[in-house]
Amino acid sequence: MLKEFREFIERGNVVDLAVAVVLGAAFGAVVDAFVKEIIMPILGLLIGGINFSNLYINLSGVAYPSYSAAKEAGAAVIGYGALIQSIVTFLIIAFAVFLLVKAINVVYQQKAAEPAQTKEELLLTEIRDLLAKQNRSS
Repeated sequence: MLKEFREFIERGNVVDLAVAVVLGAAFGAVVDAFVKEIIMPILGLLIGGINFSNLYINLSGVAYPSYSAAKEAGAAVIGYGALIQSIVTFLIIAFAVFLLVKAINVVYQQKAAEPAQTKEELLLTEIRDLLAKQNRSS
């Protein structure tokens, strides 16, 4: 069983998958910070000075000055501002993945458009090159 596991790990696609997961997590963290620290403040300012991270519905009946204060107190709250931020983060990541897949598809289509030469074509090309070389040397 250990031998089978080692063979499984040594396959290239497993390593590629692991690299993709690590890069995806790092990319997600960067996009999350970008949305929270740049996009949402600008969007909030354009809408009228709204702080999305502070948008919540208080279910406890006790007034709290902010979402973080309500969470620290353990109050029942629905943080819909955080949900809005997560949706924006998802949309940015989904668009980036879409662009990546689109670029990969273009590369694959270009490779498919270039037909491979048959053996006969390769042989004729070789003969043509040899004849051209012979004509130049004579």
